[in-house]
Amino acid sequence: MDNQVLYQQKLKRYTTAMRNGKPDRVPIRPFAAEVTAVYAGMTCQDVTQDYNLAFEAILKCCRDFDWDATVPNMVYVWAGFVQSAAIKYYAMPGVQIPPNTGFQYLEPPEDNANMREDEYDDLIADPTGFLANKWLPRVTHTVKAPNEPNTFANNITLLSGMAAMKNYFNAYGPQIARMVNETATVPAICGILKAPFDILADKLRGYKALCMDIYMRPEKVAAACEALMPHLFYMAKRTSDPAKNLPVTVWLHRGCVPFLSPAQFEKFFWPSFKQIICDLWKEGIQTLFYAEGEWNPNLKYIKELPEQSIIYHVDKGDIFEVHREVGHKFCLSGGIPNDLLAFGTPEEVRTHVKKVIDGVAKDGGYICDASAIMQDDTKIENIRAMCEAAREYGSY
Repeated sequence: MDNQVLYQQKLKRYTTAMRNGKPDRVPIRPFAAEVTAVYAGMTCQDVTQDYNLAFEAILKCCRDFDWDATVPNMVYVWAGFVQSAAIKYYAMPGVQIPPNTGFQYLEPPEDNANMREDEYDDLIADPTGFLANKWLPRVTHTVKAPNEPNTFANNITLLSGMAAMKNYFNAYGPQIARMVNETATVPAICGILKAPFDILADKLRGYKALCMDIYMRPEKVAAACEALMPHLFYMAKRTSDPAKNLPVTVWLHRGCVPFLSPAQFEKFFWPSFKQIICDLWKEGIQTLFYAEGEWNPNLKYIKELPEQSIIYHVDKGDIFEVHREVGHKFCLSGGIPNDLLAFGTPEEVRTHVKKVIDGVAKDGGYICDASAIMQDDTKIENIRAMCEAAREYGSY
């Protein structure tokens, strides 16, 4: 079959499921990161240091597994940009960590966070100014704050960092074209979004310091989330799919149990984040709600979102409970445990895929995927088993 015809079939299958409809069969949309390097005979270091190798690895997987949709490169941190911008908060395979370990995010130090406890008012008054003038010098090795003497290293870091980012982002257009034209695979997502609370926890205060803040200065935390909200909405909308077929994706980190209790979630995490999702949906833009961790205790809040506004991705939560609670409103994805894919047998994987499809996909609205991003411990034979089972048991 002609690749363009096949691509349109996959796109229709994928978008129908995302809108909680019943396509011809369950779409297969793996979020595959370092496991693509394993399959292509490369190391984690290879695909992190050279994004062209990461592109080739994902294309090989698209060809050989015939996925309906996937991310053009799930090994999204490129060491060239990290080095060019002199960023401190990543550990790179083959440099700070072993070559067959995926890149690592380094938490802001509790006693020297990237935003100090007395700087909430500065962030709230001018989020972009705070990031440029205070945050950036703290998270890089060479960028200077405005009140510090300029250096050659400062100028080179800013120039090379911007050039590296432009180089990397511009490479995605040709990569997506190759996915579509050579492998008939849909690029699964489009757009950049993070929850305001996760910005505070991941990049500014760090989780431990933020936990103290929600007790010591709760009004400041809530106000900071509200101040970040319009900027994050703007970026999500600006980077979204112009055709509004593909969802903006938010990787959710610190809102789930045990990081926050449901009561803390309701007060600090949910108001600003819910508003962003609702505002995106008013523009016709879906959000892939990538619920990393255990989110079932927060399902009563998820129910508040407009119908079809999200695709709810299930990680540690019970996917059958999720289906009972919100499956009538939203498409579900995931639910195939990563530990099963890493340590189980192909037959165990097939059995679990059938169980999930039988339990949540009878009326459509389900996309087959691992519970979380697949890294280098995932067995190739188990990926194959998951895909084969989804095709065998997922036809309508």
